[in-house]
Amino acid sequence: MFSRLAAPRRPHLAALLARSFSTTHAANKKVGVMGASGGIGQPLSLLLKNSPLVSELSLYDIVHTPGVAADLSHIDSPAKVTGYVGPDQLAASLKGCEVVVIPAGVPRKPGMTRDDLFNTNASIVANLAKACAENCPKAMICIISNPVNSTVPIAAEVYKKAGVDASRIFGVTTLDIVRANTFVAELKGLDPTTVNVPVIGGHAGTTIIPLISQATPSVEFPNDQLKALTERIQDAGTEVVKAKAGAGSATLSMAYAGARFAVSMIRALNGEAGVVECAFIRSNVTEATYFSTPLVLGPNGMEKNLGIGKLTPFEAKLVENAITELKASIKKGEDFVAAM
Repeated sequence: MFSRLAAPRRPHLAALLARSFSTTHAANKKVGVMGASGGIGQPLSLLLKNSPLVSELSLYDIVHTPGVAADLSHIDSPAKVTGYVGPDQLAASLKGCEVVVIPAGVPRKPGMTRDDLFNTNASIVANLAKACAENCPKAMICIISNPVNSTVPIAAEVYKKAGVDASRIFGVTTLDIVRANTFVAELKGLDPTTVNVPVIGGHAGTTIIPLISQATPSVEFPNDQLKALTERIQDAGTEVVKAKAGAGSATLSMAYAGARFAVSMIRALNGEAGVVECAFIRSNVTEATYFSTPLVLGPNGMEKNLGIGKLTPFEAKLVENAITELKASIKKGEDFVAAM
C-alpha cells in the first residue's frame, strides 16, 4: 500500500495528440476499433485518426463500416483507415493489430442499468475476445463495452479457454477519472486539465470510487459536499442518459476517454516511461478478483500496480460497500463463459 499515490503526469488527450506529432512514424501502431460504426465507435475512431501515433486504423462493425472508413480516410492525418463489415471479415480486421479498443454493444436507455445490458453485450464481447485471441493474441485489449465489471472477466475467461495470456486485457474506466477531474475543477474553479483524481473499484454505480483525498492538486470539501460530489461521479452516466431523453448514453465523453486510454497505451508500448492510467484488471489488491487502480503501463501492458494508497474512512467505506457488488458482477461474467 502507498501512503499517497504518486501524482502522474496529467495525460490530457489534447496534449497527448499534440505531442504525438513529434514522434517518428516507425514506432506507430495499428489500432483496431471493434464497433466502429456506433455512437462511441465513430467519434473514438475520429480521435484516433487524429493521432500520428496510429499508423493504421482498422474499423470493424456489423453495418456501415466501409462508409465510416471512407469518411475518415479523407482526413489529412497519416493513419491509413480500412473498414471491415460483418462476421466474415472479423478475423481480417484484427490481423496485425497491436491495440484493440472494443466499444461494441448496445447503449443504455432511460431506466436501464449497466447490468441490464448484460445478455446482449456479454455475447458480443465473448465473440470479439475469441477473435482477438485467435488473430492478435499479443495485442492490448481495451474494453469499453458495458457492463465492464462483467465484460472484462468474460474476455479473460475466453482467453484462458483459448490458452492465451489474459494479462493484456484492460477495462477502460477512464471516463470516471475524466468526470471526476471535471467536476472537482468546476467546484474549485480550477483548470480541469491540471486536475487528476484517481478513481478505483469498478465501472458501475457504487463500485466507482473517486479518491478525492488523493487528488492533484490537493483539494478538500465539507462532508456533505464530498458525499454529493462522490454520488454525482458515480451516477454521471445516468445523468447523461436522462439528459438525452432516450436518444442514447454517454458517447462523446466515452469516446474521448477511450481515445485517451488507447493513446496512453501506445505511448507505453513505444517505451515512454511514467505512463499511468487507471484500469479494471485482474487484481489481488482487494477481495475482488478484478479491481481498478492506477497502473504504470509499459511495453508488455501493466508494468506496476500502484494500489489504492491510504484511504480516508469515507473512502474505505466506499470500497467495503463495493466489494459485494463487484464479486457478483465478476462471477456473472465468469459463469457466462463457463456455460458457453
